[in-house]
Amino acid sequence: MRFPPAAGPLVGRCQVPGDKSIGHRALLFGAIAEGESHLRGLSSGEDNLSTRRCLEALGVSLRSDATGLTVRGQGLRGLRAPAGPLDCGNSGTTARLMAGLVAGAGLRARFVGDASLSGRPMGRVAAPLRAMGAQVEGREEGGRLYLPLEVAGGALEGLRYESPVASAQVKSCVLLAGLGAAGPTELIEPAPSRDHTERMLAAMGAPLEAGPGWARVQPLRHPLRPLELEIPGDPSSAAFLAVAAALVPGSALRVEGVCLNPTRDAFIDVLSEMGAQIARRDLGEQAGEPVGALEVEGGVPLRGVRVEGPRVPSLIDEIPILAVAAAAAEGETVFEGVGELRVKESDRIAAVCALLAGLGVEVEAWETGFRVVGQGPNARLHAAAPFNPAGDHRLAMSAAVAALITGEGVEVEDFACSAVSFPGFDQVLAGLQRTPR
Repeated sequence: MRFPPAAGPLVGRCQVPGDKSIGHRALLFGAIAEGESHLRGLSSGEDNLSTRRCLEALGVSLRSDATGLTVRGQGLRGLRAPAGPLDCGNSGTTARLMAGLVAGAGLRARFVGDASLSGRPMGRVAAPLRAMGAQVEGREEGGRLYLPLEVAGGALEGLRYESPVASAQVKSCVLLAGLGAAGPTELIEPAPSRDHTERMLAAMGAPLEAGPGWARVQPLRHPLRPLELEIPGDPSSAAFLAVAAALVPGSALRVEGVCLNPTRDAFIDVLSEMGAQIARRDLGEQAGEPVGALEVEGGVPLRGVRVEGPRVPSLIDEIPILAVAAAAAEGETVFEGVGELRVKESDRIAAVCALLAGLGVEVEAWETGFRVVGQGPNARLHAAAPFNPAGDHRLAMSAAVAALITGEGVEVEDFACSAVSFPGFDQVLAGLQRTPR
């Protein structure tokens, strides 16, 4: 698919798909509650659909109608062993959280996924699950563990686990297993990661305590309360539109109903530091999650910044699109301590550097980071060849946004992979552009 240069400023109001991180958890936790959970605004992206299909294979009834999705909870011990492998598609969240759920429920299941997911490390969840007494076997290669993965629960014991990575997926996996273990289970992180699991489980009555960088759960003695939840917009999806508006002069964009959880919205602060006119508006709360609107005005020159330290886990998914913003900034932008990007849907450090280099931007990468030498606000990037995102939705959308500030546009191969998180992104982006009179 070819994306042209900006036809005009991005003007108007829009919404983005429901946050898929919250969607995964609402599906999983609704499945182990007792009673019916009602979810509205669930993303139709492929990742949340993968979680839904896996739950149906575990015997959970899910029903869609005009008002949303109803999940009939089975209770943690009411799930059944699947008849075949659980296909997690492209979703690392599905695979890692579902592994904890299966272990905590005392079941056995085999997890598979697409080629991209099969190249993502699973040892980070296997280690704590094994320490709790679960059996975990998988494909070993180069000292790492990958899908296909087989997990069998049993008489699990709680533990105190210090995770080597700040990962909400690891944390959620361990807490889910801990609900079915004997004794307390505590996880300590090297830096705070997103806290949707803690917020939602606590709201459902789980015996859970948490603070920045730690969470502790007791065995589940009473049923979890079902959910009544309007899932807020995905901040990671909103980031693409925010950067697009910031890059195109004359833009005046409002993205409504966005989750503004402080463990998810650090990209807004980075854009502000770069000089972008971006603001949080009309703040409120939805099911324990902060929600509001993002307003962005375009045309203000951006400047290079340094992105590193404890805030990296809260903006790790937005780094590809922030790198596109950095390409149009004045000066150098450095992303350090972002080595986790190398084990996402693609090696995102290598991929984003390839994207920018192909547009004529000077970049330099190393194992844990990369730098971008900005071309300045008046530069026009030039695409020498089509860009292949290698099935990575965030790289595909980053390339589409980068096309706005090129002279001739960008050809993005396999743009359909963007449907993993933002179905119809190309139509939304085109629909917001206003041709100058």
